Amino acid sequence: MPSRSAGIIAYRTRGAIEVLLVHPGGPFWRNKDLGAWSIPKGEYADGEDAEIAARREFDEELGLALSVPLTALGEARQRGGKLVTAFAAELDVDVRRIRSNTFEMEWPPRSGKRQAFPEVDRAEWFGLDAAREKINAGQRPLLDRLEQLIGGARLTPP
Repeated sequence: MPSRSAGIIAYRTRGAIEVLLVHPGGPFWRNKDLGAWSIPKGEYADGEDAEIAARREFDEELGLALSVPLTALGEARQRGGKLVTAFAAELDVDVRRIRSNTFEMEWPPRSGKRQAFPEVDRAEWFGLDAAREKINAGQRPLLDRLEQLIGGARLTPP
């Protein structure tokens, strides 16, 4: 059975749709960009509610507890087989204020030393075209569903 993750696509409109993506922390991701970004998400157990898990993971990865309503976007399968269940939330996040939880690993490899790294080293807002280039390819259908959901809304400048 494939592992399952749940996450939230935060979006806002600033003349066009923008989505919030996160870049994974740790030394393996340091120099990776295109295809390395993700929605804030994390694994959840069988029997656990996906929406509750998505809210928990958003809080853990960004340091922000959400109380806004979520809209289900369905599932997408990543290349390794992981199923990602996503929800959409319209909100604005100041990416300079994110605070991610950390994880520990042996680093450098075979050194016997353990180091802590942030689970997410940064978050950024991207227009949909840029987000499609940055995001893990398996999550791209979620961006398409979000765009369909909000109708490709474009705001008229004042």
